[in-house]
Amino acid sequence: MTSLAPQPGHELAQVNIARLRFPLDSPELKDFVDALDPVNAVADGAAGFIWRLRSETGNATDVPVFGDSWLIVNMSVWRDRDALTAFMYQGQHRELLARRREWFERVAEAMTALWWVPTGERPTVQDAEERLRHLREHGPTERAFTLRTGFPAPAAAG
Repeated sequence: MTSLAPQPGHELAQVNIARLRFPLDSPELKDFVDALDPVNAVADGAAGFIWRLRSETGNATDVPVFGDSWLIVNMSVWRDRDALTAFMYQGQHRELLARRREWFERVAEAMTALWWVPTGERPTVQDAEERLRHLREHGPTERAFTLRTGFPAPAAAG
């Protein structure tokens, strides 16, 4: 695995989307919806966390992605891969990951992408859609990659 160590001037953006199996207000998704605010609060306070996409609701479940109302999006920016994975695989987020098949459809195409952004840049949903399309069409490249197949941040100009 390629190191995704931080470089001056760059931060790691991530997007993951999921196709709901049930409407967000259904009893089947109650545990997931109830966990959103607590898990987001942990993310917001995590070491290396920089930013996450949110609407006026405080999360991003109502932010449209790919024009599909059954898709939900999570997008954030982190200091580096280590900070992102430390959050992902611990605590309540890890518990939710273990239950994802209860709430989301299994999809064959890439639903998660990572890419480097200049420090301070905040990606848009359109950026995320483009990165996911690129990953689906070309596999992991410097433009869009995965946790498993990463690329280092661009070298600082100078």
